[in-house]
Amino acid sequence: MPSLYFAEGLPYVIVNVLSVTMFKRLGMPNAELALYTSLLYLPWVIKPLWSPIVDVLRTKRWWILVMQALLALSLLGLSLSVPSRSYALMLTIFYLTAFASATHDIAADGFYMLALSTHTQSLFVGIRSTFYRIATVFGQGVLVVIAGLLETRLGDIPRAWEMTLLGCSVLLFVLFLWHRLSLPAPECVRPAAKQAQPLQDIGRSVVTFFRKPGIVVAMLFLLLFRLPEALSVKMLTPFLLDPSAQGGLGLSTADSGLVYGTVGVIALTLGGILGGLAAARFGLKKCLWPMALSLALPCGVYLYMALCQPSSLWVVYLCVAADQLGYGFGFTAYMLYMMYFSDGEFKTSHYALCTAFMALSMMLPGMAAGFLQEKLGYTGFFALVMLLCLATVAVTLMIKVDPDYGKKENG
Repeated sequence: MPSLYFAEGLPYVIVNVLSVTMFKRLGMPNAELALYTSLLYLPWVIKPLWSPIVDVLRTKRWWILVMQALLALSLLGLSLSVPSRSYALMLTIFYLTAFASATHDIAADGFYMLALSTHTQSLFVGIRSTFYRIATVFGQGVLVVIAGLLETRLGDIPRAWEMTLLGCSVLLFVLFLWHRLSLPAPECVRPAAKQAQPLQDIGRSVVTFFRKPGIVVAMLFLLLFRLPEALSVKMLTPFLLDPSAQGGLGLSTADSGLVYGTVGVIALTLGGILGGLAAARFGLKKCLWPMALSLALPCGVYLYMALCQPSSLWVVYLCVAADQLGYGFGFTAYMLYMMYFSDGEFKTSHYALCTAFMALSMMLPGMAAGFLQEKLGYTGFFALVMLLCLATVAVTLMIKVDPDYGKKENG
């Protein structure tokens, strides 16, 4: 399970986070960068469309191994495409990688539920989350630092990223070999023979989702609760890397990896842990407003940095850590609400549809972020982000939650 969820998290981070830094260092303008890398979320938005295929064809283990092999090959292709400096070619391979990664997510999560008993699933839930976070730190932090050090040592930015992606390909291939040898085969028969979920039930799960009471409010919450963070996230790496003359902080690639990919992710993880403890103690309803405000308001640290352009790296560390700590704490409310709204006959399918809206909530604002930043500058852009905190407040006012939901005694 640890290696499986590391292998699940790493491609996601490479596609949706590392790509931003790489394209920025290769010279892609902010507007194009934000648009094209935001569209990479699309496979996670639409993956419920083909998740039934993963359920009824072959075994989850087969899908895991095939997708890991495909991911290793696609990252090799990315590495070989970097010297061409062809954005179209690199983006095409990134989209292939994204679809393989989203399919791997479906298979890995299904394998988790199939291979482990209910009790063991509870035992491993913290372990899987921890190793997914380790993959995030590795992808956002370690890989960016490695690429930055190679940039400095080689004096050749494309070559540095070519070698970094080649290393990622080798790592995914090693994980494929490890899982080929060690991953258990819990499925005794082909899933199609088990007829676990007939196609008519799949259609009925979609229909019942959109007929749930309060569906309009729920959709607005899923799309708008994270709007400030969703708009700003694609511009954080460019903001750290752009020179002060362009309104950025002028950090090196390695420093940006340490700030956002390491310190930021650790603070995000700590915030998530604190959020889980608070929700278990007080329930979602009592935590909703503190979590909503902690998610939205710390985005103000970027407006502060855009205005003051601090020269001390420690100030940047503290600001990013404060934002990510608040976001991790506040995001707990979002995850719990998805579970709350998904409860019912088709809980698994409805939760998958909620995660599709979650991905869409990141994709759509991200597509416009670069254009807005280029028009407004970093100061104006982050001022707009703070104004959009009103959207978080508005949708939080609209939703209704059972007062006891999430408390420990209710499971």
